[in-house]
Amino acid sequence: MRLASGTDVDLDRDVFMRTLVRELATSLESVVGLEEASGYISLVGQSVGSQINESYIRALGVRRLSREQVADVLVDFKQRIKGDFYLISQDDEKIVLGSRSCPFGDKVLGRESMCMMTSNVFGTIAAQNLGYARVELEETIARGSSGCRVVVHLVPEVDMEDEPGREYYGDSGPPEGGGPAVPPTPPGH
Repeated sequence: MRLASGTDVDLDRDVFMRTLVRELATSLESVVGLEEASGYISLVGQSVGSQINESYIRALGVRRLSREQVADVLVDFKQRIKGDFYLISQDDEKIVLGSRSCPFGDKVLGRESMCMMTSNVFGTIAAQNLGYARVELEETIARGSSGCRVVVHLVPEVDMEDEPGREYYGDSGPPEGGGPAVPPTPPGH
């Protein structure tokens, strides 16, 4: 009798967890649709983003991250979870990031709702430290691109109706290193 432990099965904790998240996203997308599935995954991403933000703030010993630290944290976070993210550019208006691979690997293909984890973690960290963020997923591996291009806008646009991306709001206090401070979103918005 041959034992299972000696077989060549591509299965470990990482593969299992990525498969689990993909199948959860697949189930949500098929039951409630892409937009609603993205909403559910956004809730999880926001909570995870807050936890990650607190971890970095404690580790860096600051009350808030500066814009430069936010950009560094976003790249470091993705690198730690095996997403090949890198900084393309940053200025007072935006942080632009690229990626050559997704932490979910090939499990993300065709599952755009999974990109809400990136959007919400990035948006939550940026907004909690800088007051405001709008995350635009210009290119994603999930949609078939060879890599990702994510723009984290730090200044709100006057007319948002035609602007792509999701908005995130923090409190109104300025970050320690300076930068724009935006008032929190009014109730009901």
